[in-house]
Amino acid sequence: MEKIQMKTPLVEMDGDEMTRIIWQSIKEILINPYIDLKTEYYDLGLKNRDETNDQVTIDSALATKKYGVAVKCATITPNAQRVEEYNLKQMWKSPNGTIRAILDGTVFRTPLIVSSVKPYVKPWTKPISIARHAYGDIYKNVEMRVPGAGKAELVFTGEDGQVVKETIFDFKGPGVIMGMHNIDKSIASFARACFNYALDQKMDLWFATKDTISKKYDHRFKDIFQEIFDDEYQEKFADAQIEYFYSLIDDIVARIMRSEGGIIWACKNYDGDVMSDMVASAFGSLAMMTSVLVSPDGYFEYEAAHGTVTRHYYQHLEGKETSTNSMATLFAWTGALKKRGELDGIAELTAFGEKLEKAALQTIEEGVMTKDLAILSDLKEKKAVNTIDFLKEVNTRLAAML
Repeated sequence: MEKIQMKTPLVEMDGDEMTRIIWQSIKEILINPYIDLKTEYYDLGLKNRDETNDQVTIDSALATKKYGVAVKCATITPNAQRVEEYNLKQMWKSPNGTIRAILDGTVFRTPLIVSSVKPYVKPWTKPISIARHAYGDIYKNVEMRVPGAGKAELVFTGEDGQVVKETIFDFKGPGVIMGMHNIDKSIASFARACFNYALDQKMDLWFATKDTISKKYDHRFKDIFQEIFDDEYQEKFADAQIEYFYSLIDDIVARIMRSEGGIIWACKNYDGDVMSDMVASAFGSLAMMTSVLVSPDGYFEYEAAHGTVTRHYYQHLEGKETSTNSMATLFAWTGALKKRGELDGIAELTAFGEKLEKAALQTIEEGVMTKDLAILSDLKEKKAVNTIDFLKEVNTRLAAML
């Protein structure tokens, strides 16, 4: 067949370790044979981030603003051990945090459901989507090591010169302090993104913070959500017969565990980071979770929402066969291709993405899957294969659909 032509490039953000290997295999086996792939490439591997003083991460986010759609591989956020392992100049911040701060927006994560993998939480019969605020909080924090006794203060100096101070703590000895921020504009865009997504999916929206403890920071989130809902969305939700519900995050956790699912759970930035992993694992696997950052300015960044699979990478370097679930990385590519097709009016590109997703899910439903998923599957007839063979099996089914 003639290759599908693209008008506008995708921003391609390459990553680290085993997911970097899978990234290339997906392109070689499932994309390049069918699409004249156009991308603006950025190497977000840890070594290149270090060599460019993390400028490559900033450049990739700015390119996303230019072209509108990006696809991102999993990347390493270095800790002290990684600094030593890679001989880094410094402990660079999360590339996801940097990109999200530039693009703003909301991350929507939804588990991929296959009939042979049952959720660990028995009442869950429908997917639970996590809507995660993608700006600020701990990901753009400022930290300080307190050397000894003294007073720590929050200080705000207004443009008019007025100074407002709040005592954080009177230290009697060494410790640590941290400052976080958020802005009303970003919180409002987060709220509208959640409300619009709930209407689009016709699903109830639950939002949770800890405003009883954080009486100003978290309470501001709660108030902005409620104001926007009352002014702009209350009637729309009633017409759609869906509900907006707010509660404390510990209460929402208890309710979620007893629910049947079919809910959008809106979370602040760090809460969403933790809870999306919990939801993904409870539904079966972190590698079976789709993830897209939706910016209020109309930018989209699709990503694999799990780690770089370090253990498999070291096995790969030793020449050993690996069986790594590639579904999240694959669906990052299909999501980006579908959105590029939609924005550029290329129906064939959007249809290709949909068929590739269908082929991947069909492969698993027919009993062919990577080892991590085979362990979870209750199919009697199943075959665990390595990563490359799984992608080839997907390609066989895809070719039959085209």
